[in-house]
Amino acid sequence: MSSIGRPFLAVAAAVVLVATAAACDSSDDGGDGKPTPTRTVTAKQKFDLSLPTALPTGVSDLKKWEEAYRRGAWKNWDRSQWLRKAADFVNPVIDGLWNDDRMKGADPGDKTVPVDVPADQGQTDPTPAPVVAKSVATPYHRSAPDVGKLFFDSPKGSMVCSATVIQDPAHPGKSNLVWTAGHCVHAGAEGGWYRNIAFVPAYNDQGKSAAALKGAERDVLAPYGVFWADGAATSQQWIDTGAEEGGSGSPYDFAVLHVAPEKGGKSLEETVGSAVPVWFDAPATARVGTLDAWGYPAAPPYDGQRMYNCADEPGRLSLDSAQPTEYRIGCTMTAGSSGGGWFATKPDGTTVLVSNTSIGPVSATWLAGPRLGADAKKVYDSVVAKFS
Repeated sequence: MSSIGRPFLAVAAAVVLVATAAACDSSDDGGDGKPTPTRTVTAKQKFDLSLPTALPTGVSDLKKWEEAYRRGAWKNWDRSQWLRKAADFVNPVIDGLWNDDRMKGADPGDKTVPVDVPADQGQTDPTPAPVVAKSVATPYHRSAPDVGKLFFDSPKGSMVCSATVIQDPAHPGKSNLVWTAGHCVHAGAEGGWYRNIAFVPAYNDQGKSAAALKGAERDVLAPYGVFWADGAATSQQWIDTGAEEGGSGSPYDFAVLHVAPEKGGKSLEETVGSAVPVWFDAPATARVGTLDAWGYPAAPPYDGQRMYNCADEPGRLSLDSAQPTEYRIGCTMTAGSSGGGWFATKPDGTTVLVSNTSIGPVSATWLAGPRLGADAKKVYDSVVAKFS
């Protein structure tokens, strides 16, 4: 985003279709992650760079598919080769793809709503006063070990959101689960699953500025490594109705990832030393207490390299009376904070995740996120069961 005057909050994607599989050059496996111009290729080259319209059905097919994917076929965003069904998620590891330049250069997209959201049959509370986001104390692995950045590729290029390490009841103390927004992993009604999805916990742990990070090695940006998603789930409502602009699908804009370390090793929770439990069916609005939203805002006046948080008493936001009411808080965080966790404190003192950043207005004065009910629990349980 070039200006705070533009709408914000990351959804990476109006669908930009590439005309043929030839639009991806197998000699260029990523770089800036953007599709290369269409060119004429031989039948063999086209075959090498083709992705199927459904998942591979056998070991031989899988090997061919992964080889093509790693050689550059992931950059082909032809609609016929963009997997979109809930069960179609695949994300082969491309070792070293998320290098320091790609991470620092990843862009947030936009998921926007009007500044003046109309009241919906009395379910929307008054617009909250802006709460200025505060810089999180460094090192982040002590202040917010559960928070990190989520990187992925879309038709627009390399993109970024925020995300949170959450507990896995099937693997106590050894969770590999990450919570984020649905729009950070799937394009919604007009697209499919994004690619090369990877989580970096405690990104830029020392909180260095963009200028200070010039020339920095990857281990400065990713001191605890890069964790690639090997499983993902989002709501069917997001897949069916999610949109880049407006609030469509926002009450169901959540996702759960299962990740694995790029280089092998300990689980994500063991690596960072923490994971947050999820509080499903938390009380609505004021009864839930103060909510604390965390993330890596990237649009001005922020540079995307440092972590911030906002704390506020939530109100209600309703964009459709037929859909669940969302939480809304005052906050000046901008694009890049999408998917970041919202935390509350239960009566017993436990810190829990109750939502994630989904939408915000052009004015960058508030954020809204879904209340996690039965549909969110279903998404969570499906990932837990698959990897139990």
